[in-house]
Amino acid sequence: MIAVDEYGRPFVIVKEQDQQKRLKGIEAAKSNILAARTISNLLRTSLGPKGMDKMIVSPDGDVTVTNDGATILDNLDVDHQIAKLLVQLSKAQDDEIGDGTTGVVVLAGSLLEEADKLLSKGIHPIRLAQGFEKACDIAIAHLGSISDVVPVSKEDPSNLYKTAKTTLSSKIINRYKDHMAKISVDAVLSVCNWERKDVNFDLIKMEGKVGGRLEDTRLVKGIVIDKEFSHPQMPKEIKDARIAILSCPFEPPKPKNKYTLGIETAADYVKLYQQEQRYFSDMVDRVVQSGANVAFCQWGFDDEANHLLLQRKLPAVRWIGGVEMELIAIATGGRIVPRFEDLDPNKLGKCGSISTLEFGTTKDRMLVIEECPHSNAVTIFVRGGNRMVVEEAKRSIHDAICVARNLIRDNRIVYGGGSAELACSRVVREAANKVTGQEQYALRGFANALEAIPLALAENSGLSPIEHVAEARKTQIETGNPHIGVDCMCKGNADMRKQQVFETLIGKQQSFLLATQVVKMILKIDDVMQPAGF
Repeated sequence: MIAVDEYGRPFVIVKEQDQQKRLKGIEAAKSNILAARTISNLLRTSLGPKGMDKMIVSPDGDVTVTNDGATILDNLDVDHQIAKLLVQLSKAQDDEIGDGTTGVVVLAGSLLEEADKLLSKGIHPIRLAQGFEKACDIAIAHLGSISDVVPVSKEDPSNLYKTAKTTLSSKIINRYKDHMAKISVDAVLSVCNWERKDVNFDLIKMEGKVGGRLEDTRLVKGIVIDKEFSHPQMPKEIKDARIAILSCPFEPPKPKNKYTLGIETAADYVKLYQQEQRYFSDMVDRVVQSGANVAFCQWGFDDEANHLLLQRKLPAVRWIGGVEMELIAIATGGRIVPRFEDLDPNKLGKCGSISTLEFGTTKDRMLVIEECPHSNAVTIFVRGGNRMVVEEAKRSIHDAICVARNLIRDNRIVYGGGSAELACSRVVREAANKVTGQEQYALRGFANALEAIPLALAENSGLSPIEHVAEARKTQIETGNPHIGVDCMCKGNADMRKQQVFETLIGKQQSFLLATQVVKMILKIDDVMQPAGF
């Protein structure tokens, strides 16, 4: 870009404009909307209990089959900057709520579709953004008014089970949703602090092992680690375990500077061997003298140290990860010891039993640490026919755990099946009739966009979308019942309260807020500059 000063001399304002590709005004807005809607349409068919699954093959050949919105977008290689905003939107919903990742992207795509129509009619993007924000406030306030408060307590967790089942209905593992919902809620109840109404996710660990069936998944009241005792002749089960948790290796100390060791005679070699043996025996003696009857080591040790441990009847586990070491220390009340000299009885961890799990005809084994006195840490042990199923089951259970935690934090719920969206759409449309000026078109656009959720649910369930959504809307208006939605499971009853299909209020409100904020951000972009070859 070149300008001329008062003497007629040219000067450069912006360099290399010929190498820049530039979109301005309405053209930039429409290009951004098209990119975002492409991502939204990709996820639309995965919404709801009958949503389709997506198969994603990585460059390494790893196959992922899932209908979880956050996982699909996380595995996609997205280049367009605006499309990346929707990927981040899904991740934000996953981080904050843990569920509703597909719905939030579908809603954002529908809002952008309505915005595209209104931009073509000459309405300014800022007026659209303001109208969408006003409509979002009306919808969120109405969600609060139609929500129900359900009793949630340690003594009566039935509502937690129902919410977890609603979440798992749209997952691949929905065939076993009762079993998985019970495991998820029991895990949350085990670690929940009812005074603060909070759940420490660090105390819930998920381990998966290929083999067995999905219904073999179980909740272990303790810690499962994917390790085994270092020697096959060591005992497979230890009762009343006193654990030395070591971050130092069972090996002779190594000088930090360069050195040369000269061995000239057989006597020198024997002397070196005896010195090494002394190092090993001193280490093992210190562990035994501390009162420990099992050693967990973060590092490895060679066969010589292993044989010595077996001789001294001290079972040991090697190569335990740092995160697992910390979890074991928290659960057993032990301290991670960096030097053998620091070992004493006060630093030992204690638990009721350590047992070995064996799997079929394979040589795979895992250790289960149970009856930990200082912690209520639990492990969800997932089984499945292949790695893909195990990973998808882990993701599904994680969503159910997040929803159970949200309901403990705030026990207000709204009903699913698109009923909440239809009710909000009706209220926003009524508000639009009372507004004058261009904002009324934005409010009506928001109301139309909200109906995209029940339309997608009906379409994915093989129903006639327009017919079923129109019927649900008509019933809501005639009866004044905001719980009428789309009967995706074809149970013959469209009342979601009777079907016990509900989700947390904070999850639904967060979904509306995030989608509206991202759409506002996209609408306010009126100039896109990027390299010509991009």
